[in-house]
Amino acid sequence: MRAFVPAPLPPSPPVDWTAGLRARFDEALLALGRLDSVTTFLPDVSLFLYTCVRKEAVLSSMIEGTRSSLSDLLLFELEEEPGVPLDDVQEVSNYVSAMGYGLKRIRGDFPMSLRLLRDIHKRLLAHGRGSGKTPGEFRRSQNWIGGTRPGNAVFVPPPPERVMECMGALELFLHDEPEPTPPLLKAALAHVQFETIHPFLDGNGRLGRLMVALLLCERGVLREPMLYLSLFFKTHRGTYYDLLNRVRSDGDWEAWLEFFAEAVTTTAGQAVDTVQRLETMAGRDRDRIQALGRAAGSALRVHHELLRRPLTTSRAIEAETGLSHVTVNKTLDRLCEMGLASEITGRKRDRVFSYVDYITILNEGTELPGAGS
Repeated sequence: MRAFVPAPLPPSPPVDWTAGLRARFDEALLALGRLDSVTTFLPDVSLFLYTCVRKEAVLSSMIEGTRSSLSDLLLFELEEEPGVPLDDVQEVSNYVSAMGYGLKRIRGDFPMSLRLLRDIHKRLLAHGRGSGKTPGEFRRSQNWIGGTRPGNAVFVPPPPERVMECMGALELFLHDEPEPTPPLLKAALAHVQFETIHPFLDGNGRLGRLMVALLLCERGVLREPMLYLSLFFKTHRGTYYDLLNRVRSDGDWEAWLEFFAEAVTTTAGQAVDTVQRLETMAGRDRDRIQALGRAAGSALRVHHELLRRPLTTSRAIEAETGLSHVTVNKTLDRLCEMGLASEITGRKRDRVFSYVDYITILNEGTELPGAGS
């Protein structure tokens, strides 16, 4: 199979905006507006962002074959032993770091650019399995997707000597050259183009998905990176890859854009539902804690820490709240008796506590094959 070199964006001939496709995009933009408005009503959006970013990291890495769960990642961040190979959870942790770095740069008015993509990639592959695959550098050798060599591959991206040319054209498109492109359409088109160029030796899929959230934040469509498409792409993985290939083989951008708009609409709706359920659950549990009388004050502070870090240690709660060792442990035991928290190690010291219902809601969609559903 010969290497494929994509034509620069925007597509030529232009996208055929049928009434149906335009309606799909309008619906997706409305869903994004609802999602963005939810973040303005939350008392503390950072409580949800911490875990939502981590859920996306788990799902995006899962598409690439890792077996790390959300709880594995949270344990790893507590320097506890995760239940999966260290490389798997390190890969997910790298994603969290890369997302945080990208957001910080964008909010500092650094434009989405080849330099920023390389810097994000450097963090994405900083440790673990991909660290030997030239993090932060465009590839200098031919890669391929599927098969054992380019000759029997499902798809062969551009040869290495054309990568810089292709990525340069993509950068111009991101900067609205040769013409302005609406942000959601830009994210949809740029995602396919990036995956087609496959400019790095490893990490292209994760960076391509991460790029969508960053582009929408950069352009002010979302204030916070609350749109995580990986669950939809994971659920419809066969269709996702098939549509990428149809763009390459037939120029069928319209089918891809319909799918992308559906992914955005569905995912944004799921995110709104998740945030509302978590907020309802937190409010219900706060009401139950208020009924504790004199112990309610310290219990509410511990509960707030469990909202910030739904898998945590008594020592971490002590450090954040300033409450005494005795008070924190007595309060955690009380919350366990109430069924709000659960100690997951069985140890007498250095205990780890889980905010059970919170973790359960967030885990939806991240179940590993053969582990539960």
